[in-house]
Amino acid sequence: MPEIEVVEDIMSVNDRLAAQMQSQMNAAGVLSLNIMASPGGGKTSITRRTIEALKDDLRIGYMDGDVVEIDAQHIAKLGVPTTLINTGGDCHLDANKVSLALPRMDLSALDLLVIENVGNLICPAAWKIGAHVNVVIASVPEGSDKPYKYPAMFRGAHVLILNKIDLLPYIDFDLDYFRHGVEVLNPGVEFFPVSAKTGEGFDVWIDWLCAQVETKKAAVSS
Repeated sequence: MPEIEVVEDIMSVNDRLAAQMQSQMNAAGVLSLNIMASPGGGKTSITRRTIEALKDDLRIGYMDGDVVEIDAQHIAKLGVPTTLINTGGDCHLDANKVSLALPRMDLSALDLLVIENVGNLICPAAWKIGAHVNVVIASVPEGSDKPYKYPAMFRGAHVLILNKIDLLPYIDFDLDYFRHGVEVLNPGVEFFPVSAKTGEGFDVWIDWLCAQVETKKAAVSS
């Protein structure tokens, strides 16, 4: 059988495009988040609470990777620029999909861009989309073994949010086991236990995020 030469890796093409988009956002002083979780983990509820807390102080844009506009419509009601990235049923966003939607956002009018990825703990881990911060959301009802089952996702996180901590008294969730699994994969990852329902823990997450936005803006002005 003749040898087939692979001229260019599709992932390297994706990564170059992601780097170009990140450079655009850097130039505009925009911090971008890639929000990832399994279905039902709380991507939209965490995003909604975050935007509600910051929208009076920061200029925020929202991009949603999905096949329907349900989540995007909820976020649009908060009065922030919103766009749907129709994934066509794909299990993840990639740099090309985001690059086609990015011109709909006026980066000069934003401080923070929140990109909600497809609900999946496997596929999105492999694809860069130009975001500065990979935010992985786990939730108490999913169980404490998620870092052990999906190591690539947790290894690539810059921020880990544990959602639905209001359910800890009612669900058999081993927090020490969960934290150990995370620390083995990703020592020192930023960790925020929160409840999107009650708001518990959100102040710490919001303070951290504001500091990152200010650092990004300062880098442009310096």
